[in-house]
Amino acid sequence: MSTASLLALALAGLLLVTFPGLCAGTAAAHRLAAKCHPSGSLEGPSTGHVCGECCRPGHVYPTYQCSPPVSASTRAVMTLNNFEEGGDGGDPSECDGKYHLNTERVVALSTGWYAKGKRCSKNIRISAKGTSVLAKVVDECDSLHGCDKPHAFQPPCEPNIVDASQAVWDALGITGDEVGDYPITWSDA
Repeated sequence: MSTASLLALALAGLLLVTFPGLCAGTAAAHRLAAKCHPSGSLEGPSTGHVCGECCRPGHVYPTYQCSPPVSASTRAVMTLNNFEEGGDGGDPSECDGKYHLNTERVVALSTGWYAKGKRCSKNIRISAKGTSVLAKVVDECDSLHGCDKPHAFQPPCEPNIVDASQAVWDALGITGDEVGDYPITWSDA
C-alpha cells in the first residue's frame, strides 16, 4: 500500500472515531466490528448519486475481507434491506439470482460471514428483544465493494452486518423508531 493510501485510511479511521455519523453504520457497529480490521479503502465517486445513504463524492470508506468470528451467539448489527426489484438492495440476490419479497424472512450477511456463498440458502437464527426467528441467507452485504450501481450506490457494508428484510424485523417485533441499526445476536441454525 502506498503512503498516500495509508494516510487516507488513517484519516478515514480518525473521522469514523471522531464523527461516527459521517460513515455508513453507527458507533455501535464500529465497536462490534473491532475484531476485524479494514483490509483497504474505497473512495466515493467523483460525482454524487442522490439518495439518503449513497456514497459521498471524495469520501473514503474502509473495506473488509473479514467479519468477527461466528459463535453460538454472534453479536451483530441488523439493518433493513429491501430485497425487491427496484429496492435498496441493488442487483438480484447473489445466492439465487432472484429478487425476494419483503414478506420473506431473508438476509444478506457481511462478506466474511457470507463466506463466498457457503451460507447460501441456509437458515440463521436471529435473536433480539427476547425472541428469535429463522431467516434464509440469500445475499452478501458486500464489505469490499460499493458506491456503484450493483450496490445501489451505497458504501461497503461494515463487517458485522445482518441486512434483513422487513419480515424479519416484524417477526422480532422491532418497529417504528427502533428500525435502523439494531444490536442483535445470530447463529447458524
